[in-house]
Amino acid sequence: MEDTLDELFAVIEDRKETLPDDSYTASLFTHEKGENAVLEKLGEEATELVLAAKDDQEDEIAAEAADIVYHLLVLLSMKDMSLDELETELEARR
Repeated sequence: MEDTLDELFAVIEDRKETLPDDSYTASLFTHEKGENAVLEKLGEEATELVLAAKDDQEDEIAAEAADIVYHLLVLLSMKDMSLDELETELEARR
């Protein structure tokens, strides 16, 4: 899982720098709502995850959880945070 998160975060960081026109990730960094666009997506995906869990939809639970992780990584990138900072915080909570 760690390699997957590292690779995904690297792609997000690259999209933040290069801003390709056809990239959904890049569009989040340039959205007219600013970071609110990502915050709204996190809220939306959290609601969808809760509903999928409530209905025991295993495939949907995995998909919505992945959406939350992706948008969380975009938010961390927007805030110029690293995965190391997230990992440090998680380790402190063990």
